Amino acid sequence: MHKIPVTVITGFLGVGKTTLVRHLLQHNQQRRIAVLVNEFGEIGIDGELLRDCQICDEDENPNTNIVELTNGCLCCTVQEEFFPTMQKLLERREKIDCVLIETSGLALPKPLVQAFQWPEIRNSATVDGIVTVVDSQTLVSGTLIGDSATLEVQRQADPNLEHETPIEELFKNQLAYADLVLLTKTDLIEPFQLHKVKKWLKQELRPGVKIIPCDNGEVNPNILLGFNAAVEDNLKSRYSHHEHEENHEHDDDINAVQIISNQEFEPRSLINQLKKIVKTQEIYRIKGFVNVPSKPMRLVLQGVGNRFDTFYDRPWKYNESRETRLVFIGRQLTLKEIESELV
Repeated sequence: MHKIPVTVITGFLGVGKTTLVRHLLQHNQQRRIAVLVNEFGEIGIDGELLRDCQICDEDENPNTNIVELTNGCLCCTVQEEFFPTMQKLLERREKIDCVLIETSGLALPKPLVQAFQWPEIRNSATVDGIVTVVDSQTLVSGTLIGDSATLEVQRQADPNLEHETPIEELFKNQLAYADLVLLTKTDLIEPFQLHKVKKWLKQELRPGVKIIPCDNGEVNPNILLGFNAAVEDNLKSRYSHHEHEENHEHDDDINAVQIISNQEFEPRSLINQLKKIVKTQEIYRIKGFVNVPSKPMRLVLQGVGNRFDTFYDRPWKYNESRETRLVFIGRQLTLKEIESELV
């Protein structure tokens, strides 16, 4: 049988990966797509959003078509988490046309791709391509990489700035392995800013890698699927900052804190509270579900920096608790501190 093509969707926290995958599932063009979602944190927000797309046929079970790996970074748990999960998917290969892997925002592509060189996987699946999703507004604001010209001036004065932060290293690694880059939130920046972002990205990408603006994850599936890149066979052509490091370790200070509460929140009031928390703590990403008073629908909340987006995705089910569930991803976060500010 032919190898199942696997598309890896990578990108930093909050860039819109889940929105992209959700749109792809809803416009699958009759493809039978299995999805593997890697969360950072114990509460599986993204996996639940995808399962609620209601795209599976009546005889399909979304709990088997959409698989979730939580509380870990996929590039660090390849052998323990990914390998057995992928093996189970391959046992159903006659019912699957392709696989999507949505990595956590903290994952490096290379260790995951290397797993496809293992004989148990290599004979049945191939990495068709790697799609890196980039938040254009974040790049313009300089909160991820900073202004390159200013950084160069500072570097001359401070040799310590020669060492990139772990997040900057991670971002550049995700670009180095990309077969395609999708730019999200381009409607929030000016045309001249978009031009500057594209110009900078081209310097970081391999020759020939295309950059495509993407609004709310709305991309033709034919653009995302069918690269035929067999990435596992040409890793040497994709330079990695960690290429010469024996071990990859994440910054141990980066962690996830989960809040589960029966409390109801008015969206505007909650967002104002969250903005205050972001100012006092180093938080990279906030996401989850909110119980809004007098609303029969569940509110999805996603926040990056000081920017928050919300939408109602579906009615609360009759047999589920109307809980507010939020995941905070950042540096040295403690549940006690966040709970004390979320009042």
